[in-house]
Amino acid sequence: MDSRPTRPDGNNGRRTNYWLGGLTVAFLGLGGFFLAGARSAAPVRAEIPLVDAKFLDTSPWRQTYADLVKAKEDLSDYDCYACHEKKSPPPIRFDAKGTIVIPKEHGNIVLGHGSHDRNNLCYNCHNEQNLETLQVRDGRQVKFDNIPPLCGSCHGPTLRDWEAGAHGRTSGFWNRSLGDIQRLSCANCHNPHAPRIPTREPAPGPHALHQAPVPAEPAH
Repeated sequence: MDSRPTRPDGNNGRRTNYWLGGLTVAFLGLGGFFLAGARSAAPVRAEIPLVDAKFLDTSPWRQTYADLVKAKEDLSDYDCYACHEKKSPPPIRFDAKGTIVIPKEHGNIVLGHGSHDRNNLCYNCHNEQNLETLQVRDGRQVKFDNIPPLCGSCHGPTLRDWEAGAHGRTSGFWNRSLGDIQRLSCANCHNPHAPRIPTREPAPGPHALHQAPVPAEPAH
């Protein structure tokens, strides 16, 4: 038996050459197509507007007495005895419905501490015997720069959460060896006369990583 390789039939060889030639032309065409696409102008992307600076501000929305002292602000509003007489507690007046009547001198105060008027009483927190201090429910006196013990005398679980860092906002360093922490006080977030935090506009959501391109204007 002859072991020499046989040459393919002439027709089969030509058919193979045609297929190879056709594939070469096809690949060359695809290469030209992709090359032309790579050289075309990049689609115009919509500009992402900058976030309003108010959403980036980390300062609390309220300042406490301690903040004003630290900033050396005017503290004349806290000088109660500039108007009131010492050792003579200001009387509290009520209307026919039992609602406290706010004196015109304190007309900027809106009372809303709780769901009923029983909490809207000045001397629940202010010390009528010494208007320069506040009074805790157990009779202790605290200064205006030490709000948490006063609030915690009625809101014990919330005070424990605040002390543990689960309530309120704490900033600074988790690793205390790197630096201290700064913890906001109750009055930085809550108005003592109306503690419910008012509704705020939500911050904008994140932008998509791949925005849809802006359609190009037709050529004239």
